Amino acid sequence: MKILFFGDIIGRAGREGLARILPKLREAHQPDFIIANAENAAHGKGLTPRIAEELWGQGIDVLTMGNHTLDKKEILSILDNPRLLRPANYASGFAGRGSGVYPSRSGKKVGVLQVMGRVYMPLTDCPFRTADKELETLRKETPIILVDLHAEITSEKAALGWHLDGRASAAIGTHTHIQTADERLLPGGTAFLTDAGACGPVNSIIGMDIKAAMTRFLTGAFSPLVVAEGDALVCGCVIEVDEKTGKARSIQRIREHVPLPATLPE
Repeated sequence: MKILFFGDIIGRAGREGLARILPKLREAHQPDFIIANAENAAHGKGLTPRIAEELWGQGIDVLTMGNHTLDKKEILSILDNPRLLRPANYASGFAGRGSGVYPSRSGKKVGVLQVMGRVYMPLTDCPFRTADKELETLRKETPIILVDLHAEITSEKAALGWHLDGRASAAIGTHTHIQTADERLLPGGTAFLTDAGACGPVNSIIGMDIKAAMTRFLTGAFSPLVVAEGDALVCGCVIEVDEKTGKARSIQRIREHVPLPATLPE
């Protein structure tokens, strides 16, 4: 079984870049299941119902979120949709869900879980203990489980990856928007990548307009951040998993430059 995973989709450039390259990637890899992080898909922060439907319509099976889950309040109307996951370690009573089991194109079930780190991130329950609990439930239905590690620092993501080794098919980091080059199979059979990167503007500072971001660094003054324009860079990975054992056979990074027109539709 092959699973495509895409890092944080950022604004129009990210959505359009992914839409244009996805048919090529589907033809090349013949994925059974597709996951994408969408917490920055709406103008760089949050997600709207319209954009969620747009992404699902492209064949993405599950959208994961993160610390920007509630940045667009309209999302509350779809947060209970099983194909939309927010961090499982949000406090009890938070709307939505953090994990689920889904049918794949091959007919096998795929479990997806998202946990959020706690270092330099909003206050949440322990991601390690939450993952333990969620995995115990998911593994009753399927051995094929992919975990989105939405965290800031590399050491916390690495620790989570090792903690999950042998119990998850893959543990893939999101949030920093910068793809790392450390993809590997851990000894227990878990595919790991510290950060999948992002689907967003190439000429930017983590997806944002360069001038606006530079103003903050050079002067310390507040400058509103807006998503940059121009060509897109689509980042992620493809993971091959043994359907019987749930162990990963391989992981390969995806990094595609997608030329875009000067003006994009809203």
